[in-house]
Amino acid sequence: MKNVFVHVAAAAILNDKGEVLVSQRKQDTHLGGYWEFPGGKLEPGETVEGALARELAEELDIVLLSGRPLIRTRHRYAEKSVLLDVWRVDSYRGQPRGVEGQNIAWRRIRQLDPSQFPPADVPIINALWLPSRYLITGLFSSVGDFSQRLARALDDGIELVQLRLTQELLADMTQAEVEAIVGQCTELSQRYSARVLMNLPERYNRLITQGIHLNSRSLLRAQHRPAYPLVSASCHNRHELEHAQSIGADFAVLSPVRRTRSHPDAKPLGWEEFQQLVDACDIPVYALGGMTLDDLPTAWQSGAQGIAAIGAFWGS
Repeated sequence: MKNVFVHVAAAAILNDKGEVLVSQRKQDTHLGGYWEFPGGKLEPGETVEGALARELAEELDIVLLSGRPLIRTRHRYAEKSVLLDVWRVDSYRGQPRGVEGQNIAWRRIRQLDPSQFPPADVPIINALWLPSRYLITGLFSSVGDFSQRLARALDDGIELVQLRLTQELLADMTQAEVEAIVGQCTELSQRYSARVLMNLPERYNRLITQGIHLNSRSLLRAQHRPAYPLVSASCHNRHELEHAQSIGADFAVLSPVRRTRSHPDAKPLGWEEFQQLVDACDIPVYALGGMTLDDLPTAWQSGAQGIAAIGAFWGS
């Protein structure tokens, strides 16, 4: 029976202050005292959206108006196993209240403490921390050109950046230029309150402070989580996604969804296979490969955290 998952619909309800609504489990229940995201078990024949609407009405006395999938994640407790289908809810009618006597509170997303939540809810917190757009830096002609491109992207609302310096770029750069690029990326990200993960050859790891992005080769060599606040990984198949989870990566990038000019020989996954792979994964996953902003709704419906891209955010 431990392999039978209890299917639960849960809601991450957001307000315009950057806060999310959480409720506290009653002390006499499983994991009593922990905070969680409102929701409950699906009834026979119910859709996730239908169960969510019912649970929000019963628990909080609000009417669901609009939402979208955020993350689908599983967890095995000693007592039971749960499958959480979590939706991001941006629009509802009514004033939330604890209909069943439970405590509820609005908490700032950046200040959510995972230790106060059940283990099954930690990937939900990661998904809420992460934006829908993940910029991967591309080609540039100089340190000044790099700074202008990055500043323009951050001005456009980019909140998550992967600094990717390829061997092609590094071949034409001096040590001083590499350090200048890293410095510019760090300074600009701090100015805009964005987060940066660095995808650099290992000899430059001493320059990394905020986070690291592992390419697929580095990922498969890793036996444990690198000691950085934020860790992401490039994945192309189920095995790599499972390994990213096993070492404790915060999120993954799965590619290529479509055929790309940079990797014309790589077989594209397509949205159907992408969704199947993400459905078996319990950490946030970005779609990469030929992505544009028009793909964002499809990515969400396919289980993605959002889209990762070079051209769509960096420019030609």
